[in-house]
Amino acid sequence: MFTGIIEELGQVRERFPAGACERFVIGAMTVLSDVSLGASIAVNGACLTVIEWGPDWWAAEAVPETLRCTNLGALVVGDRVNLERPLAAAARLGGHIVLGHVDATIPLLGRRILDAMSPDTGTVELTFGLPASLAPFVVEKGSVAIDGISLTVASVGRDERGRHTFDIAVIPHTRQVTTLGVRNPGDFVNFEADYLAKVVGRLAAPYRDAFLGDGFIADSFPGDRDREGQQ
Repeated sequence: MFTGIIEELGQVRERFPAGACERFVIGAMTVLSDVSLGASIAVNGACLTVIEWGPDWWAAEAVPETLRCTNLGALVVGDRVNLERPLAAAARLGGHIVLGHVDATIPLLGRRILDAMSPDTGTVELTFGLPASLAPFVVEKGSVAIDGISLTVASVGRDERGRHTFDIAVIPHTRQVTTLGVRNPGDFVNFEADYLAKVVGRLAAPYRDAFLGDGFIADSFPGDRDREGQQ
């Protein structure tokens, strides 16, 4: 289990086939301080297993399903990646519960500068597209993981094409210490919905039709419809 608080930016040094898998060699320092064989490290929010390491690098293999369901398949030598070790039992939960199991890759649709005085280093607002199947688990002021980063949802909505979207505000510190500082519209990021929201959704599923009708998953929550009626 992870928290979405990135510990360092690593760099892909090598990538090559290893049987049915792809082996990645990633340059790093901080996450290697207590590394052991078989340990887990999240790479852009995808949990990988340490199979080998040296003083400033470690290696992992990604199976075809991981390459298909995450943006790890698009990584090339030189790319920066977000790295995080699992949460220690006595540590603070600084972000939110992140399992390292990516739900989908989603597109970055827009990037808006919020700090006009510092366009290169100031706060920005990012807008992401979202599959309808995951929309019920993304709510205003809720948590999501983007490329392994724990972030707070600023707003949810739909674009001019009717697609589900959500916005997040990224402060200068987060831009500097994660890959969000170099993401541009058109990029695809790893998305993991809040685990607790998914559990509640699964438990409520047998009862949703009685209370909300068939639109619960595909459309919106009752609170969203109430707000729309007030506008």
